[in-house]
Amino acid sequence: LGVSRRSFLFASRESIKQRARLRLREFDVGGKFSHLPLPRAAVLLPLTVRAGRLHLLLTVRAMQLRRSPGEVCFPGGKSEAVDKDEIDTALREAKEEVGLQPEKVEVICRLVPGIDKMNHLVTPVVGFIEDTFQAIPNPDEVSDVFLVPLEYFVEPLHYNTLPYKTKSGYVTMMHCFTYDDHEHNTSFKIWGLTAHFAVFLALIILGKRPTFEVDYDLDNLVSSSENNFMNLYASLYEKEKSNL
Repeated sequence: LGVSRRSFLFASRESIKQRARLRLREFDVGGKFSHLPLPRAAVLLPLTVRAGRLHLLLTVRAMQLRRSPGEVCFPGGKSEAVDKDEIDTALREAKEEVGLQPEKVEVICRLVPGIDKMNHLVTPVVGFIEDTFQAIPNPDEVSDVFLVPLEYFVEPLHYNTLPYKTKSGYVTMMHCFTYDDHEHNTSFKIWGLTAHFAVFLALIILGKRPTFEVDYDLDNLVSSSENNFMNLYASLYEKEKSNL
């Protein structure tokens, strides 16, 4: 029984991953936006299958960090000269922050980027990690590591939305989730760009309509996500021009 149950679990885990891979590849932007003249950063969206469901690995930024201390985010950071591309950046940062070895990540795709508060072009890199992965948080950068079921980002228990105006005057919706993690006995607040990427990932893979409003055309997710991003980028560019 042990062996057949194990092989059954392996088969179902593989089929969950394969479905996700096929969906994600349709959304791979590759280096399409890499030429934009903004400083670059990348984050890794690490997916894993636990108990027959996809989960996302998230981190909490250490309290002594200057920028956004104590906030939930994905492993990631600014591009450095040694990085070939955004995938390199995301993998290097994940290794530094949580001890995830690059060869233990099956990279699937790059998704439409976002722009952070510092006007970095942030590219989300999606990859699978082993369900056995044990994070070793670097205490200088990360105070906690936890998993959230991907479904939570389309069917949350605790959710609200904040209208958000970027520095360039672009008005958008900001998702804000509160996730009660029973393993850690803690509630985590997930919002901003991190929540934005998590929602988009869940919409792609699960193909479900969320229980809250999103600013995408769900029937044309590829084009509407790219259009939203280009509108955000254009508003930033206009602001730069008016400041000259």
